[in-house]
Amino acid sequence: MIRKICVYCGSGQGADPVFKEAAQAFGFEMAKHNVGLVYGGGNLGLMGVIARSVLQHGGHVTGIIPQFLKSKEQMLEGAQELIITNTMHERKMLMCEKSDAFVALPGGIGTLEELVEQMTWAQLQQHNKPIIIANIAQFWDPLLSLISHMRENGFIRQGCEVATLITNKVDAIIPMLQQAVNPDHAN
Repeated sequence: MIRKICVYCGSGQGADPVFKEAAQAFGFEMAKHNVGLVYGGGNLGLMGVIARSVLQHGGHVTGIIPQFLKSKEQMLEGAQELIITNTMHERKMLMCEKSDAFVALPGGIGTLEELVEQMTWAQLQQHNKPIIIANIAQFWDPLLSLISHMRENGFIRQGCEVATLITNKVDAIIPMLQQAVNPDHAN
């Protein structure tokens, strides 16, 4: 059962307003399904948008932020649970431990790094939690093309693939995750 989702997304809102709309809508979906948010603890960009949306709709938010980012990313004070770590590594490990699944909304280098790290950990069988790439407005198409390119060139060998789920519909994310963890009980 999916109780908490770790969401990776930008500390900026991006150029297309659809990114902000998607973060707001996903925050609503999480609260509606009683699924808690685990995220980087900031109040800026899409990170702040989704956290505030979850809170506004009565959901639970766990923010995990390293000490050195508290002021830079304007730590969100309203979260029910706020954990301050010493390092980025500690932050990322706690985010993984506290989550049942991972979702990547649009974002920058940090979002990409966190997503790829979870894909790598899954590939190395360090977890079997579902991962969804929320391909809002085809944002992740270049990454998906790169992954295909890696596969075609023999760097992602058969048997080493990661079963990453992909959707461009925010309201499909939670049902897809529930299906991934419990395929016998489709929503």
